[in-house]
Amino acid sequence: MAPYQTIKDWPEADRPREKLLAMGAQSLSETELLAIILRNGNAGKSAIDHARLLLQQFGGLRGIDEATASEISGVKGIGPAKIAQLKACLEIAKRIGSQKWETGQPLHSAADVYHHFRENLGRAKREFFYVVLLNNKNRKIREVKVSEGSLTASLVHPREVYNPVIRESAASVIFVHNHPSGDPAPSAEDIDITKRLKEVGDVMGVRVLDHVVIGHDRYFSFNDRGML
Repeated sequence: MAPYQTIKDWPEADRPREKLLAMGAQSLSETELLAIILRNGNAGKSAIDHARLLLQQFGGLRGIDEATASEISGVKGIGPAKIAQLKACLEIAKRIGSQKWETGQPLHSAADVYHHFRENLGRAKREFFYVVLLNNKNRKIREVKVSEGSLTASLVHPREVYNPVIRESAASVIFVHNHPSGDPAPSAEDIDITKRLKEVGDVMGVRVLDHVVIGHDRYFSFNDRGML
């Protein structure tokens, strides 16, 4: 039998904490994120092993959130300290998610956009495309639904996207749409549409700050990935 290895024994590029610092939290799987919260393993299992077991036993992050402390304590190796860490982090996430991005509030990051749209778009069965209008201080003016259905060039036409921008004299915009599949990775069509809309914005003098794709419990930001 191979000797037990802790995460510290892994190559640095494979360790969840180092990977997060190098590539950003959105690049980590749910298992890796949970492992960082759990911090370390025990009983001959690594934090990754414990995280994987929790996700399997409770059916995902939502199941862990809904489980009681008593139910979680039934998982071998998960004691009061780890339960408290899990519950505290999940509660913080819920409180952030409950903070709506109201008109007049400034934009700080793609995460702000994700948390605002997650409740309505994160589990939607159809694709929706929105344009968020911002003033010259990156404060929200309003959001406009441009299309509903499969994201195609015919449905997301620059004319329909930029009409409300002109009416509201917006200085900048953020595009938002969802993937019903749950995987927010952009398709070739997403990339092409974003490129065309960015080109039109450049001609009009309207800054395109981001295009955020909403998935199940995660998102993809064109700006964060340097794709704008």
